[in-house]
Amino acid sequence: MPDAVADGRTDGETLPPSDYGMLVPDGWFRIPLEPDGWKTPIRALADRVFEGQDDAVLLKREFVKAVGARAEEGYENGGVELYVSTTSIGPVPLSSSLLVTVAPAEEDVRLEAKGRSQEVTDVVLPFAGPATMRRTRTVPDAEDPTGNQLPVTVVDYAVRVPNTQAVLLLTFSTSLDMFADAMVNLFEAVAKSLHWK
Repeated sequence: MPDAVADGRTDGETLPPSDYGMLVPDGWFRIPLEPDGWKTPIRALADRVFEGQDDAVLLKREFVKAVGARAEEGYENGGVELYVSTTSIGPVPLSSSLLVTVAPAEEDVRLEAKGRSQEVTDVVLPFAGPATMRRTRTVPDAEDPTGNQLPVTVVDYAVRVPNTQAVLLLTFSTSLDMFADAMVNLFEAVAKSLHWK
């Protein structure tokens, strides 16, 4: 587990976990979020996504730029790893991602519902313990700077790291609006595999 997890340690006799693990679907590409550590994996991801598409140089460059910006933003907010789906069903890519973040010790584990199209639920993850789950659906503005025109469903799981004040946050997202419920079920399965080591 990243050192940031141990920063919120309490003075109990039981030591906090040293790491975490979870099962992600085949085709989810892992990008470690360390300073200057994501450039090579992102290039490898782009090579995989655009394999055999020699005429997609500009698209590939924009893809690398977009994923790089997401990695940098994730790192600046405490992210430790990013997963991006490279899976497709026929010609349809299963657009989804997972950002794993270690929240500061002073941050509350409770996710609040702010605005419409949100639901917050207390859940218990079988191997990781109590968590708060928040599902949000956002419809982008017509002038969204990213150019995204598709509704995005985001599911957050906030889990207290045992014997610390730190919080592990799993942030799943997908722009497959028609299949959002199925993707949310997949995200739930990944979250339920989270375990401490």
